[in-house]
Amino acid sequence: MSQAINSEQFSKLEQDKATCFFNNTLITNFTVEMLNPSYWQKAGAVTGSAQGRGTTWFVAYHDQNNRQHDWVLRHYYRGGLIGKIIRDSYWFNGLKNTRAAAEFALLRHMQTLQLPSPEPIAYRVIHHGLTYQADLLSSRIQHAEDLVAILTKKPLTDEVWQRIGATIKRFHHHGIYHHDLNSHNILLDDKEQVFLIDFDRGELRTNPVNTHWKQANMARLQRSFLKELNKLAQFYFTEQNWQTLMAGYQKNTPK
Repeated sequence: MSQAINSEQFSKLEQDKATCFFNNTLITNFTVEMLNPSYWQKAGAVTGSAQGRGTTWFVAYHDQNNRQHDWVLRHYYRGGLIGKIIRDSYWFNGLKNTRAAAEFALLRHMQTLQLPSPEPIAYRVIHHGLTYQADLLSSRIQHAEDLVAILTKKPLTDEVWQRIGATIKRFHHHGIYHHDLNSHNILLDDKEQVFLIDFDRGELRTNPVNTHWKQANMARLQRSFLKELNKLAQFYFTEQNWQTLMAGYQKNTPK
């Protein structure tokens, strides 16, 4: 994980209606098309995909030193009822306020804090008058699965549940608000290390007086576990597991 973020390692590219920022230490031959799935499909670099609101693409990129990097390409889609009508367009209120630019900036900040989260690689905003569309390229957490996938196969130990709680506390300690903290957005790798992903609409909240959002985050996470428990035929989650997670959250002294 990056020890520090050097602003010089990020470059801006504008082409037609698209504005992009990218990590120039990883991509020396960056083009706008790299934010299109078709670019990676033609290059034979797609290594997999996942379905959510849209398709998330997993790609492999070889840098100038022929080192392979595994990335995730995601297009921004709306959720809820409005998403059925206006699928992927958002009102434009300045580049820094776009979903892609905001998430990219938050990911950069979390890298400086060495928080276990994806590294930002590139983003693209396509501006159409009053609206825009956007895409994000970020690093893929290696050898990892989300908690829902894992818990359909096996239970977790108390140590891992406590580690999950302690990891979330680290993010909260640094004022990182995760807008959609749920059991799909928490990953465990093959060493059972914990990562948080998908920080769309996330924010940096440093007001020491307002801490209600932290409790709301945890309540949302608990509801997501219960939702999966009621939906899936096999899902290894109990009330005791939740209490153990919360014990890890409450006793942890973040760094």
